[in-house]
Amino acid sequence: MTGSIIFDPLAPIALLAVLAVLVGATVILALWRGLAGWWLRALGGLALLAALANPSLQNEDRAPLSDIVIAVIDESASQGLSDRPAQSAAALARIEAEVAALDNTELRVVRMGDGNGDRGSLLMTALADAMAEEPEARLAGAILVSDGRLHDIERAPDLPAPLHLLLTGREDDWDRRLAILNAPAFAILGEEVALRLRIDNQGDVPAEEEGPVEIDIAIDGGAPANFTVPVGEDLELPVTLPHGGRNVIQFSVPAAEGELTDRNNAAVVQINGVRDRLRVLLVSGEPHPGERTWRNLLKSDSSVDLVHFTILRPPEKQDGVPVDELSLIAFPTRELFLDKIDEFDLIIFDRYQRRGILPAIYLDNVRQYVVDGGAVLIAAGPDFATAASLYRSPLGEVMPGAPTSRVIEAPFLPELTELGERHPVTQGLTGGGETPEWGRWLRQIELDAVRGQVAMTGAEGGPLLILDRVGEGRVALLGSDHAWLWSRGFDGGGPQLELLRRLAHWMMKEPELDEEALDATAEGQEMTITRRTLSDEVGDLEITGPDGEVTVIPMEQVAPGRFQATYTGPEIGLYRLAEGNEETVIALGPSAPREFEQTVASGEELEPVIEAGRGGIRDIADGIPDLRVVREGRVAEGRGWLGITPRNAYLTADVTTRAILPAWAWLLIAAALTVGAWLREGRR
Repeated sequence: MTGSIIFDPLAPIALLAVLAVLVGATVILALWRGLAGWWLRALGGLALLAALANPSLQNEDRAPLSDIVIAVIDESASQGLSDRPAQSAAALARIEAEVAALDNTELRVVRMGDGNGDRGSLLMTALADAMAEEPEARLAGAILVSDGRLHDIERAPDLPAPLHLLLTGREDDWDRRLAILNAPAFAILGEEVALRLRIDNQGDVPAEEEGPVEIDIAIDGGAPANFTVPVGEDLELPVTLPHGGRNVIQFSVPAAEGELTDRNNAAVVQINGVRDRLRVLLVSGEPHPGERTWRNLLKSDSSVDLVHFTILRPPEKQDGVPVDELSLIAFPTRELFLDKIDEFDLIIFDRYQRRGILPAIYLDNVRQYVVDGGAVLIAAGPDFATAASLYRSPLGEVMPGAPTSRVIEAPFLPELTELGERHPVTQGLTGGGETPEWGRWLRQIELDAVRGQVAMTGAEGGPLLILDRVGEGRVALLGSDHAWLWSRGFDGGGPQLELLRRLAHWMMKEPELDEEALDATAEGQEMTITRRTLSDEVGDLEITGPDGEVTVIPMEQVAPGRFQATYTGPEIGLYRLAEGNEETVIALGPSAPREFEQTVASGEELEPVIEAGRGGIRDIADGIPDLRVVREGRVAEGRGWLGITPRNAYLTADVTTRAILPAWAWLLIAAALTVGAWLREGRR
């Protein structure tokens, strides 16, 4: 119970001030005139002013509140190293015992894990959130149990009480870290890209570990290459990507004896390989409506360099015009088909027939170009069914279909085969369901499929599109020159540009169009694995984690020829995926986890915040200090102890107010004093 005097004036303050001036003037006048009752006059005036001021006695019934101490326990990944979990547990147990021994004091324990999205240790955020849940007037102190490695120091709250740090770790801790300083997200195939990395030693490093170290570099989980590199220097490593699409490059250094962890001895970089320019050679045997379709498709892609030749005047044409008067460009056959053929990614023969322009040796060179890894697409017209057909040249050895010499001049509806519904080139083409919703074509060259995969059929159910792999290269045969009808909207049109685009990119070995492939994408720690296949079923998926543990999960069919599975990786790192003969790798998490950038315990970053509240930093390995009560503003740390500041907070349960004297009593006192002054001055 506490009491205080309050005032509730019965008149305005200005009026009270005027009356106080008049009372003071009256007293001064009485002194000047030497009146003996001046002091009685003064007391009477004060009594009158007190009556108008209406003083009251206010009593509060207060319930004392306990002080609160906040303990933030760091349970991030770096706190799991060495014996730090045991140190943290011992420190928390001691804090609980010390707080329990203090009068009127409570403990709030907050446990902090890793921040989402590789944000590191958000120690100050955890402290600020804990403070926001408690009344500031009751906070007597805060204690952090951590290795001092945090990533949100800018969010340090303004504490009304001391802040302390109990530091885990040991004085002789040391660690080695491999860091990727710079790595591009994309790189051009065939060109070197520079990666910058660095290997650093931290902490109390043994003398024998100061020299150069070995580093292993592996691409897509293959056999690693080994190099010896210095420590503490920026290293620039030139890398040439082996294939298009995602390339996973893993760097690792062996774990040394005594270092805190090997989790930061490895780093993974994912770089997408892209082609600089796709060089395409388009050879048109003669002008026709579909020629413009091929040209528009290839010219619309800014990444394609197109070399297009159309044979406008074949050798057998004799119209009497002198050659030197022709404005046509001579066909540079030797330069294209002998000297520079390997520079092209794709060669397209559009309604081309043998007319003596390309000798057999040149076409045989094209055949060898395919075997060595090139790609050839034949868009066949009526010429393919004649004696001058390309099939009857050395190039015929790599063609997947043979002409029967019959040309079907009748409308037909292109349809996907069962295999075509699973093949990435034709799978999911717009309008290509069980009953295709696209337009008809009007001509087809009858073919016998001698090898390869028939993705589309046409008139009389005969092969229309045949795809095949020959040696290291790829060949496609389209048995009609009427694909352009789709782009013109004939009979409703169809996905002509999409079909030709996929066809061209499949032949140029774009990874996303491989018919047999295992691919994976990741979002956070969850990966989605997709298996593309031409088979009706696939086996179970084997997942090998960073720790070598193998997990087997089934894959479910989500579309014809497409199976998927999802898996949440328990930890960051490189995962190896395998199904049948297909393998791939994927990295979960960042290339180098932020939590393991600095692993040796240190309170240096927290020193300014702790010193502002006159708190202290103590190593748990040197002993856990006691807790003492100190007055506000005093130093809150000393040898073997840390201090908290009692706040003496309370809760007001009840308030009562009563007047010191009633108004009539004040008036009676004022009147009595006035009469006494009159009597004192001899009026009686």
